[in-house]
Parts: sequence; C-alpha cells; structure tokens
Amino acid sequence: MTQEATALEVLIRNMPKAELHVHVEGTLEPELMFALAQRNSVELPYRTVEEARAAYSFGSLQSFLDLYYRGAAVLQEERDFYELTQAYLERANGQRVRHVELFFDPQTHTTRGVPFAVVVGGIRRALDEAEERWGMTSRLIMCFLRDLGPEAAAATWEEALPHIADLAGVGLDSAEVGYPPGPFEQVFLRAREQGLFAVAHAGEEGPPDFVRQALDQLGARRIDHGVRALEDSELVERLVREGVPLTVCPLSNVKLGVVSSLREHPLRRMLELGLAVTVNSDDPAYFGGYLTENFLAARRALDLTREQILTLARNSYAAAVIDRSRRRRLEEELQAAASEL
Repeated sequence: MTQEATALEVLIRNMPKAELHVHVEGTLEPELMFALAQRNSVELPYRTVEEARAAYSFGSLQSFLDLYYRGAAVLQEERDFYELTQAYLERANGQRVRHVELFFDPQTHTTRGVPFAVVVGGIRRALDEAEERWGMTSRLIMCFLRDLGPEAAAATWEEALPHIADLAGVGLDSAEVGYPPGPFEQVFLRAREQGLFAVAHAGEEGPPDFVRQALDQLGARRIDHGVRALEDSELVERLVREGVPLTVCPLSNVKLGVVSSLREHPLRRMLELGLAVTVNSDDPAYFGGYLTENFLAARRALDLTREQILTLARNSYAAAVIDRSRRRRLEEELQAAASEL
C-alpha cells in the first residue's frame, strides 16, 4: 500500500461518521444470537456459532430475509433488544460514529407476539445511554415491511401512536420486487402529519420508478439505496437538482448481487454525477462489515480520492436529521481529522 493510500485509510478510521442506513436486527452477530436463543429457549437450526456464521451466505434479497427473520426470533424480551442495540452502538462508537439513524422493523416482532412497547423500549434505552456515555446522537426510524402490505402498515402505525415520542421517522423496507412504494401513501401521510420524517428503500432491486414513487407519493426526504436510479437520466438530474440524499450500502449491494463486485459498484460514478450519496452498512452482521469496513472496501475497490472521502462524510452530515450546531461540530471534527494527515 502506498503512503497516500495508507493516509486515506487513517483518515477513514479517524473521521467522525454519521450512519443513516442500518437495521438494528441486521446487527445480530451469531454469538449474540446463540446467547439469546439459549436464554429464551429458542431452537436454532445451527449447532455452533461457526455453523451459524457459515449460514450467513445468500444470493438474493429474499434468501437473506429468510435468514434475517429466523435470527430475529431470538429477540423476545426488552433486554434482548437493549443488548442487541447496545452491542451495535459499542462497535459504532469504536468506529467514531457520532450520529446514527437506526431502523427497526416492529412487524418482525409483533407478528410473533412481542409487544411494540418491548421492542421500542429496549432500543430506546440503549440509544439514550449512548448519548449519555459518548455524546452519540441518534434518531429512531420505524420501518414498515412492504411485503406485508399497506393494511398491515396502517395497523402497525396504530400500535406505534402511544410511542410517537420515541420515533423520529418512518421508512419502508423488506423485499422490493413486486412491492412498489405507492400503496403506502396514506400511512406515510399520517406519519408526516404527526411530524415524522419519511425515508424509503427504493431502487435497490426495484426499478427507478420506485424511487419516483417514494419521492412523490411517500414524501421521502432520503432514498435508501437508490443505485438503480442511474438507469434513468431524467431521474438522476432530478435527484441532483433537488439534492436528494441516497444512503448507499456498498458491501450489501455486493452480498445481495445488486452488483457483481465492488469494483463494479457505481458509488464513484454517483459522486462524479453530483448525487448526494452517503456510505452506510445496512445489515452489517450479515454483509461482512460495519461502517468503517464499507468505507475502506469502497476506497480500495474504487480508488476513491481524499476529496471524495471527505465529500461522503459531509454528505452524511447534511443528510442527517440534526440541527445546524450539531452539523457544524461534526464538520469541525472532520476538518481536524483531515488536517492531521
């Protein structure tokens, strides 16, 4: 590795980060899965941690989701959700993540009989502790599972209403193919009327039109993934013109076959087109890396420059739901990290 490349990797490790696309259920490492399964008397289809980790292999979004939901079955009590979230936040703090906007999927748990209050209570407690311990700010985003349909989303919204103070935003995730954003327009409208911001997974496996629907019908202020937007030049021009942030997840895109290899990933091209892209980890326990690993892998595969790395960091601050003073402090910390090299 050249001296310049080494300096860039030091910068990536040292710079303050904001993570805007991470699913708390997707941070479930096999060791914690086994510990919770034993505590909650849940039978797993794996005999050892090593066997479970080997099973973290899949070729599509649906095959990943099947594994993801199987693992989530070990989460049953409030302390389980607290320990899951706390484990992620410990890792994030070690990677200099200063702000996180965390997704959770209540329907994954309430359909198993776990009360909504149990889920959000454990997650919220860990987030509050992280701010007290490390000054890590956070926002909690409740996602609707698109494959369960808009009626189930509306029912989940009713369950969420008593806990609205714990939430900052709503999102849309799970299997994209065959499940456009448009039918969720009404539940997103209700959420926005309650002061929550909207984001949505679109343009990962689904077509560019799903990105348009997320913007126009859901009122999404960010698009999660969005890599297939590049197939539509008019859409790209709109995203640039309106400054719509895209929360891109490089290692996830490779693991799920959205791109054939990291060298083929469009992240660098997206930057060069002027898109407001950010780097994120998505479901890091399953996809082979947390936020720093995604940055490092993208830098190596795409030969990202120092300015592009700094732009990715600044884009994440600009896209985060934080006030101006918090954003300014992150930018000042970034400048300090960059000036040391």
